[in-house]
Formats: sequence, structure tokens, C-alpha cells
Amino acid sequence: MIDENIKLMAHLMRRAGFGASRDELERRVAVGYEATVEELLNPDAQEPVDYYEFLRYYPNWWKPGTQGGRGHAGWVWRMIKTQAPLQEKLCLFYHQLFATGVSKVDHYDEIEDMLDMFREKGMCSYKTILMEVARNPAMLFWLDNHENHATSVNENWGRELLELFSMGIGNYTETDVRECSRAFTGWTMTHKLPRFHMGRFDWEFEFRPEDHDAGEKEFLGHTGNFDGEEIIDIILSKPATAAFIARHLYTFFVADEHQVPAWSVTPPKDPDAVQAIAKRLIDTDYNMGEAMRFILLSDFFKEAQFAKVKNPTEVVIGTLRLVGDTDRVSPKTMDWCIDITNMGQDLMNPPSVEGWHSGIEWINSGTLMKRTNFTAELISEYSRPGVVNIMNRVKSAGTAPEAVVDACLEVMGPLEIPAGARQELIDHATSLGPIDWANESASDGGAARVSELIQLIVSLREYQFA
Repeated sequence: MIDENIKLMAHLMRRAGFGASRDELERRVAVGYEATVEELLNPDAQEPVDYYEFLRYYPNWWKPGTQGGRGHAGWVWRMIKTQAPLQEKLCLFYHQLFATGVSKVDHYDEIEDMLDMFREKGMCSYKTILMEVARNPAMLFWLDNHENHATSVNENWGRELLELFSMGIGNYTETDVRECSRAFTGWTMTHKLPRFHMGRFDWEFEFRPEDHDAGEKEFLGHTGNFDGEEIIDIILSKPATAAFIARHLYTFFVADEHQVPAWSVTPPKDPDAVQAIAKRLIDTDYNMGEAMRFILLSDFFKEAQFAKVKNPTEVVIGTLRLVGDTDRVSPKTMDWCIDITNMGQDLMNPPSVEGWHSGIEWINSGTLMKRTNFTAELISEYSRPGVVNIMNRVKSAGTAPEAVVDACLEVMGPLEIPAGARQELIDHATSLGPIDWANESASDGGAARVSELIQLIVSLREYQFA
């Protein structure tokens, strides 16, 4: 019989973090659900990650350059180490929303600076975040606003601000795109200097008043001599913006939705929940921390268990945090970065400004095999403290095949699987013969048998969902 409190806490920690061991879940249940939500919403109360510990082993990652596709190693290490998982999960959310890639920026540490901003201000007002993004050199370069001049308007940033970052298609006109872009003329960055031996020189935001279009603009029914900040204020005053950001939050934290390009023609799966989030955003002046508190405490969140396919980062980081002995910097850290990429999510290098397509699109025959093999390999390393803990918990359930299978499902979730799948696992456990816990080091000992069962469990459809 699954403990409902453990089940709910496991759900919270998968969505507001990267999962948790059974020991951690039990500790958090003892504290309480609401108290755990408050802890997650207050990352400053936790011991911060010492990033210099990582840099002592990989000093070049102070300015990682392009680094052969491993420039996100420092972020991966932070996600493994953090005691404030919601803070890093919000970084992942904003990185998906404000997708900016090294394929064009060619400057990993500028994208790292954007992540640092998300880490610091991710629970502030959405206006604060939009203003920071609008001035961020990586975004300025990614969306060509450094080429947006009073005498030659570039509409790329203005279009994506409206289409992907705030309102969504159908809530503005082409004239609005043009007028919005005029307001951001002169928002640029210092000259892009060449590389030096530790990477590129830092970029900085720069406003050039002589290159700003100071003329009158007509935008979303308003007329005035608007600058970029005033444009953002107008955008945030529109109900469509709250609904659009609410749908982003729902899609990332609650349940898989249709992909963003379909939103203008496809209604939300749970319109009441999206509208409730939107109302909370409006009522709190777009305070993202308050919106997250509302979501995590809501019934619709608590009821949406296993309604999202884990993204590759969740698979890798969640597994590493589960098995333990992974928070020391090592060459394996670099391998784990590539594992995330090979599962389909090249962090700091999204395929387009739209970000990654999520949900079931994370899964195909190749990525499913990579997911399963990655988890199965780590679960079979019996020396890891998390694996030892898993084995001890299964051992305490006894040797009956049904009890062993149920104990494995408990420690790996808890997971509820169809009766047919459970029976197949029981039949397989029975075929292995009696579990010999007395000789755990043998290839057919208790740990090996349980490891084989868990490897089957992580290949199940249910395990791929969060």
C-alpha cells in the first residue's frame, strides 16, 4: 500500500526539483508539505553551491568558450549539488522560455550570466526578468537587437518579445511588432571584441541615445513616445500576457501541453487552472515566486502526478542525485553533460528561439534506450551510497517475489504500474530463483537480482514520467 504522503512529496520534489531519495522524502514528510514548499521558495536560506570548487578542477570554465559541447558542465554540477532545487529548476524553465544558444552567441559564459540572473531574480516580478533579458548581451546578439537602429529597424527581438516571451500569436498586429521594435532601437552592447586566451572579453549592455527612435509610436492601442520599458509595461497590462505566461508555467510545472506554436489555435488542456494562475499573476503584479507558491499548493498541481515526460536534464540529474557519490568534480561530470545532450537536450544550445519541443517528443527509440541505459548503469554500481540505501530498503521487504517487486517500485517512485506489468516483473523475479542476500557480492546475489529488476523498472513507460 503506497503511503499517500510520500507519493505527494515525491511528486512535489520531481516537479519543483529533480526528485529525491526515499530518506529525503521521509524527512520532508515529517516537516510537512506546506513547509517544504516554503523552503523551496526561499533558496537564500540554503547553503549556496561553492562554484569555485568546480573551477578549481576546471579553471577554463571561468570562460568556457565553446568547449566541445560541454560548456554547460558548471550548470550540471550546480544542479547535482544544490540544496535549493527549485532555484535551478526555474533556471531550466527560463532557459526554455528565453531560449538562447551558443550556436550563434558562441560565448557560453554570456549565457551563464543570463542563468545567474535567473538564479538571482527568478522569483521576482516578471517585469524585472523581462527587463533583464532585454538588456542581456547574449539575448541582444541572439535576436539581433544590436542591429536594431533608428534608421534601420530590426524586428527580430520585438517580434519574439510579443510572440514567445509575453503575449503569443493572435494578440498583436504586424504594426505592433514594428512599433515595439522601434522602442528598442539603441539598446545594444559594447563592441564584440575578439577572444583572448581564456575566451571572449565580457559583453556589456549599452544604450545609445543617438541611435534611438524617439518618435511617437502606436502600440497595442496606446500612443506615445515609448521606450523599451514603457513597451514592457503596456505588454504586462494586457490579460493575454498573464494567460500566456500562465500557460508556460502550467506546461513546465504541472502537465504537458501542446507545443507553443499551436497555442493560438489550441485551447489549454485545463483552462481553469491556466486562468487561475493568470489571475494570481495579475493580482501579485506578476510576482513569479507568488505564482509558484500558488501552483505548488493548488489541487490541480497535486492531482497532476505523472502527467509530464521527464526532460533529459531531469533524467540525468534526478538519477545522479538518487544514486549519490556524484557531487565531487570529476571527468565523469563532462560525460554527464554529453549524456543530457545525447538524450535530446543540448543545454545552453537550444535548437531555436522556440526552445525544445517537450512532452512525448522527448521520446523516440534512440533516446528511450539512452535514458534506460544511463539509469540502469548507475543503479548497478553497488558502491554508491544511494544504491546501498535502495538495496537495504528492498532487503528489508523480505525475499518473496511480490514483496521484492513492490519494494523496488516503492523506492524508485513510488510508482504505480498496470497489473500486467507488475505481474511480468513478479514472474521474472520468480524465474531468478530465491534471492540470496547472504552473498551480496556474487553475480547472482541479492543486490544483482534486485539491480536487474530495477533496470527493468526504469525501462517502463511509467518511469519516464514525472
